[in-house]
Amino acid sequence: MKWLINSWYQPQPIRWLLSPLSALYRCIISIRHYGYRSGLLTQTSLAVPVIIVGNISVGGTGKTPTVIWLAKQLQQAGFRPGIISRGYGGQSEYYPLEVKSDSQASQVGDEPLLIHRQTACPMVVGPDRVAAGKMLLNTTDCNIVISDDGLQHYALQRDIEIVVVDSQRLFGNEYCLPAGPLREPLSRLHCVDFIIHNGGHESAQFTMSLIQGDAINLCDPKLSKSLASFQQQKLHAIAGIGNPQRFFQQLVGHGLTIESHAFADHHAFNADDLQFNDDQPILMTEKDAVKCQQFANKNMWYIPINAAISGKLSQKLLHTLAGLTSHG
Repeated sequence: MKWLINSWYQPQPIRWLLSPLSALYRCIISIRHYGYRSGLLTQTSLAVPVIIVGNISVGGTGKTPTVIWLAKQLQQAGFRPGIISRGYGGQSEYYPLEVKSDSQASQVGDEPLLIHRQTACPMVVGPDRVAAGKMLLNTTDCNIVISDDGLQHYALQRDIEIVVVDSQRLFGNEYCLPAGPLREPLSRLHCVDFIIHNGGHESAQFTMSLIQGDAINLCDPKLSKSLASFQQQKLHAIAGIGNPQRFFQQLVGHGLTIESHAFADHHAFNADDLQFNDDQPILMTEKDAVKCQQFANKNMWYIPINAAISGKLSQKLLHTLAGLTSHG
């Protein structure tokens, strides 16, 4: 699978072999779009505004920190946001499922657990976003719904669409799956309300910077250390996220000497994964930390991040929401 992903971002002849499948994929997408636009397929509207945070490419673009940022902005503006998500990586016997602070990542997924802990927003996961949204509204007093991912889940009517783009990788060879990384053609970007470039881009109206905080110990959350304090040591860095290299590069940018260990996105870590036969500190993302808590030791640290988004996106979102309310 890794070779296929690499071929999306490097000149590889495999794209020509897979292009007929990409054409078929695009055809299916077009038919599906037509089905929802024409009413042949049912689209359900919830009783409150729905904001979708998604992407058009496979892999990590920065949706999770965007969702956390958005939820906090809405809370500060007086809204009571609730969040729904697919819960990718979770294996529950039933859905939809409420996310609680003591939920297991193996049940609800790593990203939903992180989002809930960071925002304290009510959250429900499930593959059926409509069912998750209905459960959220039936069991909480939220007055706006954020959908973590779900841009392509057209069964759920949406009021605002936000797409997050990885400014480092952009759209690769710009082919749809499987020849390229795109879930939908680039033309889909003309239909969304806001586009955020994670890492900045010269033509971007809204750019996101991910600011790393002090390292926090997995065994003792009250114990923190600045990243600069690790500069004189050799370190292990692990990442089971969509774009591990971004995390590793950030650590190197802080002057750290790391031995990097990349895992698949949403990897279900176990103790053996982090046995490196030495006492060097292990640094990881907060998303990975929620899955390593049960077997953590004093050498394990996670790096929290906070998103900062330029371009007055918060004000523009609130203005758009005000327009929805006045017409609703």
